[in-house]
Order: sequence, then C-alpha cells, then structure tokens
Amino acid sequence: MNAHRHVLLTGVSVTAAALLAGACSGAVGTPAGPTERSACVRVVDEDTGRKGDACLSLAPAKDRVDLAEPRFTHPTRITNPLHPTSDVTQVIMGGQVDDKPFRTEVSLLPGTKKIAYDGRSVETLVSQYVAFSDGRIQEVALDWYAQADDGSVWYFGEDVRNYEDGVVADTAGTWQAGRDDAPPAMIMPADPEKGDVYRPENLPEKVFEEVTVRAVDQTVDGPYGEVEGAITVRELHMDGSTEEKVFAPGYGEFSTGTEDGDLEAVALAVPTDARPGPLPDRLSALERAAVAVHESPGAATVREVRAAWDAYRASDAVPELLERQVERDLVALENAGDGARAVGPALRVAQNVTDLRLRHESVPAVDRDRLALWTRQVTIDASAGNEGAVAGDVTALELVWERVRHETPDAASVDTQLRKLRAAADDTDMAEMQQLAPELTEHITELKGS
Repeated sequence: MNAHRHVLLTGVSVTAAALLAGACSGAVGTPAGPTERSACVRVVDEDTGRKGDACLSLAPAKDRVDLAEPRFTHPTRITNPLHPTSDVTQVIMGGQVDDKPFRTEVSLLPGTKKIAYDGRSVETLVSQYVAFSDGRIQEVALDWYAQADDGSVWYFGEDVRNYEDGVVADTAGTWQAGRDDAPPAMIMPADPEKGDVYRPENLPEKVFEEVTVRAVDQTVDGPYGEVEGAITVRELHMDGSTEEKVFAPGYGEFSTGTEDGDLEAVALAVPTDARPGPLPDRLSALERAAVAVHESPGAATVREVRAAWDAYRASDAVPELLERQVERDLVALENAGDGARAVGPALRVAQNVTDLRLRHESVPAVDRDRLALWTRQVTIDASAGNEGAVAGDVTALELVWERVRHETPDAASVDTQLRKLRAAADDTDMAEMQQLAPELTEHITELKGS
C-alpha cells in the first residue's frame, strides 16, 4: 500500500533481466482500470521516474480477487478486521529506518471526503499518516478508504507531502481515484486466502503495487499478548522491488521489516490496547520528568527521567517495542551531554512517554499534550535559530490540531495563534516565533484544563 511507504524493503530488488520472463499477465476488469489495457506493466525507477523496457512479473489474472465491480452502500462503515479503519482511532508505529529512529502516528480524522469516479461519488474515511525520522517530520499523507458491500476495503488515494529540513520537498506518491484515469483499488479482501492477488494502487508509471497473500491464520506477538488471525503479504512495487508486511486483526498494517534492519511495527493502538482509567502514579512521574528533560536537558534532569523510567517499567506492562524505543532514546540522551546534541534525544523521549499514556487516556487528551510538546519544541528550536526545525515544528502543531480542533470549544483562538506561527516560520522570523510560542502555550494550557 501507499507508494510513499517503500523505505522498508524485506524482499530484494528484481533486476530487469529477471523481469523479462515472457509477457506480463493482465486481465480486463472494471476496478483494475488502465493497467488492463496493456499486457505489460513497465518497471519504473521510483527515484528518477524513468520507465524501463522490462515488464513487472505480475500474477496471472485468475489469482486476482479485485476485478469485480465493488458496490458501496455504507462505505464509511469499515469493519474489516484486517483493516479496521472505523474502529481504530490511533496507531503508533515505531522502529528504525536508515539507522535512524522512525516513528509514525496514524490517526482517524473527523469527517469524511467524497470522491467522484466513473460517474459516481463515494464517501470515504480519512486517515492521517505522519512519519518522523529522528523525531522530526519526514512525511505526511491523508489516505482515503471505503468498504464495499462484500466487506473488502478499497483505497481511493492519498495526498502526500514529503519533507526535507522541515519544509515540503515534493508530493511524490499523490493520487486520487477519478483523476488521470486512476481507479479505486482494493487494499484488503473481505476474507483473504493464501494466493489471493490484488492491487492497492493501480496507475502504472505513477503509482502501482500488486499484493499476494502468502500466509493466513497466523499468530503474532502484539503489544500486550498474542494476536491470532494475522496474514502475511508480499508487495511488488513499481520499481520491481518487493517487501513483506503483516496485517493483524484490531490493528490493520502491523509490521514491515526486521529488528536487525529497517523496521516499522505497531507499538500501540487504541482502542485495541486501551485500558481506560487513572494514569498510574509512576507514569505520571515519568511524564513530569520527560517534560523537564525536554525543556532543559542536563545531568540532573537526565538522572530524574532515567530513575522515573526504571521505576515505571518495573511496575507496569510496557509494550516491547515501546520499551526498546524509550531505552534507545534515553541512552542517547545520557550520552549526549547538555548541549545541542541533547535536543533530539530529549524530544524523542518526550514523544515516547506521551505515547505510553494512550494506554490509559483518550486520544484527544494525549493529543492536547502533544500540542504542548511541539510548542515547547518551537521555543527550543527558535532560540537556537534552527529555521528548518521550526518550520517542521509548526507543521507538527498543525497536524495535531487537525485531530482535536473539532471538539475544542474555543478553537478560533488557537487557529489565530497557529496562523501567526506559520507566517513567522515562513518568514524565518525566529524572534517573532519566540514571542508567539508563550502565547500559544497559554491557550494550550487552557485547553488541557477544560
């Protein structure tokens, strides 16, 4: 799924010679769209966009389960257990990519989006995907999904923004059903079986993936115990590379990659892993220590957050991946000293600790604290004159605000402050940023108290 998420390759890149194994397979079918007008889908270098002479080695049409015309009577009731978009409010994924800490927030946004294609209009749910590399914004996408009457889930496209040094570098991977002849594409069958083939993206030379189900009825280790009914799939990408992914009931996309290499895996999902109730005292203490070290990393605050972390993880069940991430970032913080090198690890520790709170608190409550986190970071980065980081901080604030604005009584005041911050960031006015951040902090403090 999703062309912008191709950094985690567990398969191998297929050479052009290997791909030229006779004619590529294809079959005519309405949802399959423009692909089926040619027997060959050309290999495309995703870095340069250049089309080669080789054909992708595609599955035979008889294995495709996405060729029938889908009907969408209640498209926003997405209850497919392997792609439970309606039921999962937020998923935190973690790991590492290119030897850097990697973390994503995948959140169901309020509202829907109607997408027109082939003379019809389908209402879709909107999922916000935010990826952080080394704690900083790397990629943002809005993904659109709908469930067909047979229980299969269909992908209607994505609006992608890829970031470099805090600003948008490109929008590669963006597509929408109904534009440029792009069809909606099946992203999860109703009841997948081994050998099933489908195409979550099917606009050759722009976005294309073919998925084959490799195994079903698997048991995987979840954040808080075993999860039954998972499946493993292999994705064939437009450049000929492949990767394997696991999907699990109650989570959807569950993992890609390996612990020893690039990895993106579920750390925590709500409400799947939620245990509503008061925040444990030791987690509250860890939160206070994480805020203190984020604001002022130094020997004393680092010792305090280390002690608070050791006390908390000895007292409560912590998902294995989250535990590894906190420990990794805390060790980096301990080794960084109290200078500029400590800023990144302190930010990542604060992010991880905020994620831990999702087990006990509502997503809006945690997101309001994420607003506070990014407001602190704006102040830190503006004081350091780090213009790119400040631009990324403001983007992070805007993204979190998009998730909580709809249930905020006095949203207009925060809207105004964020517009001012965005203008100052775009003008690279660091002095103005330092003046505006405390005002936003006051508004967010009021939100947290309401």
